[in-house]
Amino acid sequence: MYKQLGKINSPGDLKKLSEEELSTLADEVRAFLLETVTKTGGHLASNLGCVELTIALHYCFESPKDKIIWDVGHQAYTHKILTGRRDKFHTQRCYKGISGFPKRSESPHDAFGAGHSSTSISAGLGMAVAHSLAKDSARTIAVIGDGSLTGGMAFEALNQAGHLRKNLIVVLNDNEMSISKNVGALSSFISRKMTGGYYRSLKKEMEGVLSSIPAIGSNILSFAKKAENSLKGFLTPGTLFEALGFEYVGPIPGHDIPNLLSVLENVKKMEGPILLHVMTKKGKGYEPAELTPDKFHGIAPVKPAGAASKPAPPSYTAVFGDTLVKLGAEDPKVVAITAAMPDGTGLTPFAKRFPERFFDVGIAEQHGLTFAAGLAAEGFRPVAAIYSTFTQRAYDQVFHDICLQKLPVVLALDRAGLVGDDGPTHHGAFDISFLRHLPELTVMAPKDENELQHMVKTAVYHDRPIALRYPRGAGYGVTLDQELKALEIGKGELLEEGSDLSIVAIGSTVYPALEAADLLRERGISASVVNARFAKPLDRELILSQAAKTGVLVTVEENALMGGFGSAVLELLSDEGHTAVRLKRIGIPDAFIEQGSQAQLRADLGLDGAGIAATCEAFLSAGKVAKPQLSRVK
Repeated sequence: MYKQLGKINSPGDLKKLSEEELSTLADEVRAFLLETVTKTGGHLASNLGCVELTIALHYCFESPKDKIIWDVGHQAYTHKILTGRRDKFHTQRCYKGISGFPKRSESPHDAFGAGHSSTSISAGLGMAVAHSLAKDSARTIAVIGDGSLTGGMAFEALNQAGHLRKNLIVVLNDNEMSISKNVGALSSFISRKMTGGYYRSLKKEMEGVLSSIPAIGSNILSFAKKAENSLKGFLTPGTLFEALGFEYVGPIPGHDIPNLLSVLENVKKMEGPILLHVMTKKGKGYEPAELTPDKFHGIAPVKPAGAASKPAPPSYTAVFGDTLVKLGAEDPKVVAITAAMPDGTGLTPFAKRFPERFFDVGIAEQHGLTFAAGLAAEGFRPVAAIYSTFTQRAYDQVFHDICLQKLPVVLALDRAGLVGDDGPTHHGAFDISFLRHLPELTVMAPKDENELQHMVKTAVYHDRPIALRYPRGAGYGVTLDQELKALEIGKGELLEEGSDLSIVAIGSTVYPALEAADLLRERGISASVVNARFAKPLDRELILSQAAKTGVLVTVEENALMGGFGSAVLELLSDEGHTAVRLKRIGIPDAFIEQGSQAQLRADLGLDGAGIAATCEAFLSAGKVAKPQLSRVK
């Protein structure tokens, strides 16, 4: 079926193909992507747009000696297919399959791991400097999208790269800027000429001649350089990059393989930092993705025709977004902020309803949170909806700009806990640990989508910084209260009363804890179930009363055990002198959790009902001792 693709088991096989065969290969790769990604799910539109560019890079350079670094990794599928993983590609993003992102342990061709954006130029510069120090002739190529270039880290790297003048090629994969055919053709022609050996040697020769002319030579040379830069700046958008010390090349069409090969062959002979600007079309070759690339950025597996499915309950993300719209309609001080994820965070309805109060800051979480702090300082109620994993990038801003100044910013942490197929770069497994120790910050998590909407209102009208974490995926289908109410800060709820042990759960683990209690009851074990609601402040009275009653506590959380919710309960018991209480913590161990469905990963980690019940039963059986006498709950 795939005449050319079937021949490619490594980048070296590309060099055996003619330009015409490479173009056929591009078509086959696109067909292969559509065939596989619609079954496994994944990032489709960005990868369809990067096929020819990837083929050209691997044709012109010598991976893995030359290092090709993919920013984020959303566009690295073709790279994986061409570097020996075609036959495993149907397992990408699947349980125990290959990763959906570049991963150093997976292949020597994956020069640098990725999952968050705007890192490729920094990593590439580090490698380029390493090559220089080792006197290694290997080339370094960082491929970055126009969206990732909105991240401040990318510009920090560009700034240093221009200063160090090492051999670094940055390929800007631009699928947003619109350039007419005439300008594109002219720019393509200029780029080929300006990177050609004849042009560069002539330029150096003329510089030498002009600079040797006594008295006036340096002035003429300066004028000539200004004239050249003015022409290039007029014809191309590269003025900024040249100001940063890069040789700018482009823009060139990104789906024309002969042209790509010609320019890349010239560029790899050049010295110093170079920025190659390549224009591509997101979703190329698949009309639905071309028309609405945002809808095909990340797709779920397509269900087989005729497959029956019952309607799913609304997602936590959707309930969050709808609740914020309600609050926004009531209060003009409510504003919403996202970092390039309006759809993913559920803020699109808010953006449409209140466009003047919605702000997409781009891939700039650090700026977004300090921007939110500025709004809060002037009396507004900013809600910054950012995935838990991406909030990690703005820890310093949460500390200095929000908590230290006691500003009422709401951190809406979507995708908290295990996210599934995107794997370790995207699991929101650490937010309780890196947030709960910050003074002035409240940390809470809802047991279901109804409690979520009440927590949103609680957060918006809290007079201090507050973090609200909630999981990816659908809720439980519970009835949503029509009237929103603010919850009392630091108060949990006792859902079931037991006598043998107490399960203290938070967030997405509360319903599995209830399921575990039912299973334990069948085995003759009576378990209390507490919905903690708050990781900070803890409901001290409720937790200590359960400790006094049963003497055995089991905490459950979908967060790292180290420094997490269970650690907070341990600290409470220690501080109160209740060291005789037996406590078992269930959560995410000290390891990076690979990809897989949320259900599969929860089962593996013992975070489902059956796993919690088994752990509780084993822990109770291992310590059949008299219940300790505790001091009175203060």
